[in-house]
Amino acid sequence: MNAWALARRTVAHNPARAVLAVTGVGVIGALLFNMLLLSRGLLVSFRDLLDTAGYDVRVLAAQGSMVHREPIAGATALANAIGQLPAVERVALVRTDSAVATVPGRQTRGVTVTLVGSTENAIGGVWDIVKGSSLPLVSPAGSPPPLIVSTGMASQLQLEPGASLQIRVTLPGVASALPAIDCRIVGIGHFTFESSDEYTVATTMEGFAAVHGAEDRDSADLVLVASRSDAGPSAAAAAIALLRTDLRVYSNDQVLEQFNQNAFSYFRQISAILSSMTLAFAFLLVATLLTMSVNQRLGEVAALRALGFPRRRIAANLLCESALLVGTGGIAALPLGGVLAVALDRILRGMPGVPARLHFFVFEPRTVLLYAALLGATGVLAALYPIWLAARLPIAATLRREIIS
Repeated sequence: MNAWALARRTVAHNPARAVLAVTGVGVIGALLFNMLLLSRGLLVSFRDLLDTAGYDVRVLAAQGSMVHREPIAGATALANAIGQLPAVERVALVRTDSAVATVPGRQTRGVTVTLVGSTENAIGGVWDIVKGSSLPLVSPAGSPPPLIVSTGMASQLQLEPGASLQIRVTLPGVASALPAIDCRIVGIGHFTFESSDEYTVATTMEGFAAVHGAEDRDSADLVLVASRSDAGPSAAAAAIALLRTDLRVYSNDQVLEQFNQNAFSYFRQISAILSSMTLAFAFLLVATLLTMSVNQRLGEVAALRALGFPRRRIAANLLCESALLVGTGGIAALPLGGVLAVALDRILRGMPGVPARLHFFVFEPRTVLLYAALLGATGVLAALYPIWLAARLPIAATLRREIIS
């Protein structure tokens, strides 16, 4: 009888202990699988969001941070200069502000929205049109500024393409003196970076300036750049950085690195701590159960040794027994961990300011491989002490004690 067959019989002979071990490893494995998904989930999901927009280089003012930044002066000339670079395919200027939107003729309070102005009629995948059309390239003189509103806002206010909407910009810290401007909704869409607790409205740069009561303010909060495929984002970012010294230029990889070092470090630390704890619990559980199994079968082990079974055969039996318990529990943990990840992801995505399309738990094949490797190493380590007990067992003394008892 080989080691695997003997291990299966040993596990089947003690069903209560086997069920306890498999259940414990299953619960612990589900938590471990969740923590491994969390460790890289935000990173992978955020990268997908950046790539979805279709732009791989971002240009910001040097003053401020990645989140709180000063406007870029001379944005039009800068965009023209960037667009002439050999490594650049297209450029878009983006401006954002906070505003209040109201529906004319309705006795309801306005809703706070994030107003986005863009030089392009559609910024790649920043929004996806669900109904209506995208922003026009050129608006007729004197016509209301065109708008694209988010699906959540359209549902809440019962808006359709062609409807009117009044937009009034709010000034931070003071009561806004700017009048409300009549605008026209041309489309309804999903906004990639919109969180579940906010509404987004997009318009042209001309419409953005009109809402602010100015014909043109030559500034931008962000310049989005798409590099040519034969050049790549690194070459484009290096060329843009040479144009002006008052700019910060980041490729998507650099943006990801910045967020990974700062914004996502908390989740990585939580994942590392909880993963270590779950592995420690799995080790203690399996090691304890195997040790109890060896202690209960000291006479059996001594008899096998007396019959000529070598130490390595006994060690192989205990390793196989550990592998059966940990492997069965680990496999059962995967669907349980997947269901738990979906539930936790839904809760975390409901936090204020989190983009609705950002996920905290993201499945990757490498995560399953890492999960299997960690559980496998835990099973081997947990079997070391029981193997040591069985290998050092005094055969004669143990058999004499078993006979007397």
